Amino acid sequence: MKVTVVGAGNVGATCADVLATREIANEIVLVDIKEGFAEGKSLDIWQKSPIIGYDSRTVGVTGDYSRTADSEVVVITSGLPRKPGMSRDDLISTNAGIVKTVTEQVVKHSPNAIIIVVSNPLDVMTYQAHLTSGLPREKVFGMAGILDTARYRAFLAEALNVSPKDIQAVLMGGHGDTMVPLPRYTTVGGIPVTELIGKAELDAIVQRTAVGGGELVKLMGTSAWYAPGAAAAQMVEAIVRDQRRVFPVCLELQGEYGINGVYLGAPVILGKNGIEKVIELQLNDEEKALLETSRGHVKEVMDALDTMSKASA
Repeated sequence: MKVTVVGAGNVGATCADVLATREIANEIVLVDIKEGFAEGKSLDIWQKSPIIGYDSRTVGVTGDYSRTADSEVVVITSGLPRKPGMSRDDLISTNAGIVKTVTEQVVKHSPNAIIIVVSNPLDVMTYQAHLTSGLPREKVFGMAGILDTARYRAFLAEALNVSPKDIQAVLMGGHGDTMVPLPRYTTVGGIPVTELIGKAELDAIVQRTAVGGGELVKLMGTSAWYAPGAAAAQMVEAIVRDQRRVFPVCLELQGEYGINGVYLGAPVILGKNGIEKVIELQLNDEEKALLETSRGHVKEVMDALDTMSKASA
């Protein structure tokens, strides 16, 4: 069992660390273009194994995708992180080129791999990877919903002074300011969250979740990494162990929710084949309107990528 993580920056290294610590794969290959960077990160993780107590071997390589051959799952975290004042959309041109090149190498050496995209702007980078790979949507999708729901659940746990373990939630739509939290599908130990918290406070938490990534950029001067890395690792675990977990992921909608050809977050069953099933919720009119707003925003960014691609062709 081999899993590859492309990009040994903060998110990629955190993902590799969680994969190793939880012994999700026998071998985790970390790839980066910076000489010695992935090698150093993977060696550091491996040297932690006697302390924590795990057997998964981490290996780092500089740009050598032959070492990643026959990976079952590949996580792509490559790209520039956001800086203060920079929106996700500002990253589109540079990161699309990076994701395209990486995806070509991944498919060349691991044609049967399931690809999880973490690079920003997430929705359009998933689109780029899907286009480049030529693989079905069940095998190329993005990590966003798990991270967004984790932030939402963490904020709720703090407000309610309860364990985050007992909070279940679903979010949909694009990754960013137009995400669509669904309080109607949020529960605390099976109790609807609306019975435990007032509307004004819940709305404030929903809004904080929508700009959660930006809050961290302002605080640290760069994008988050602990939660995103762990979220990607959780998706890998669901696939490798065929857990059939219900997670919101970014994928190309093909008629679900009345949307075609746009990459948005939606709940799915995640197992050994990747996306085993897309779950269609019965959204009310308000939720549908929010999803349509999110669809329009993501479609604009997708169109921008298409324009750039035609111009450079």
